[in-house]
Amino acid sequence: MEKIALLTDSACDIDNETIRKYNINILPFKIIYKNREYTDKVDITPKEIYDNMKNEIPKSSQPAMEDIESVYRKLDLEHYTHVIAIVISSGLSGTYNAFKIISAKFLGIKTYIFDTKSTSVCEGIILKKCGALIKAGEKFDKIVHSIPEMKRKLHFFFVFGSLEYARKGGRIGKISGTIGELLDVKPIVSFDEEHGECFTYSKVRGRNRSLNKLVELGAEIIKGKKCDAYIVHGNVEEEAKKVNDMLLENANIENVHLIGQISAVVGVYSGPGTIGVCYSENE
Repeated sequence: MEKIALLTDSACDIDNETIRKYNINILPFKIIYKNREYTDKVDITPKEIYDNMKNEIPKSSQPAMEDIESVYRKLDLEHYTHVIAIVISSGLSGTYNAFKIISAKFLGIKTYIFDTKSTSVCEGIILKKCGALIKAGEKFDKIVHSIPEMKRKLHFFFVFGSLEYARKGGRIGKISGTIGELLDVKPIVSFDEEHGECFTYSKVRGRNRSLNKLVELGAEIIKGKKCDAYIVHGNVEEEAKKVNDMLLENANIENVHLIGQISAVVGVYSGPGTIGVCYSENE
């Protein structure tokens, strides 16, 4: 009998109900300040990070190798035969490689690690779909075969409040040098499929137009299709609610999920004011 575990990192944005329902194992990043280190989603919240950014912009580090190994030992003791790991883009973090190194030590557990070439809610949506398939009794091989198609049906766009944090954190990727901030030009950002790095998908002038553009892009992409929409934000709940209301006006969007704050490790680089929308095509 197969016993399949789900594994991810704390850059993933997913609701607590889904985590409990599918028993998802989350490996935390570290949030590092000059005088103290925190464990992401354990002893620091995204709101605390955003509120403190005017004083200090922290750094982050990927899940510790010993923590990954500890989770694998636990899964081995619990007689898991398979692991499906859904992780942050290898273009943003070394987490994918760390999972590969540790999983290779546990020959009794067959592991599939999926590099999302994205982050945040994209990780969460794939985990939720995998959890539902596991709960329905689907086999490991069939589930992992379907994951690339799950990812193909996700369309994630976001806009920064400011490029300051991404620039200082070195995560600005292919959008560097393309933005006239003095002209109030706002990039609509996504991830490229090859390297999983940020790039400018579109540009508009002004904050309100950038939020409208997030909604318009979705309408273009899902034309003639049914989908769900997922919203995450960096300490701008009221604006996220406005985007939520705009999305509800689209008859092709069957459900809108206001997930809440972007994970702390993502927030370190995206900064306050970020809003992201992921469109997930339905079957």
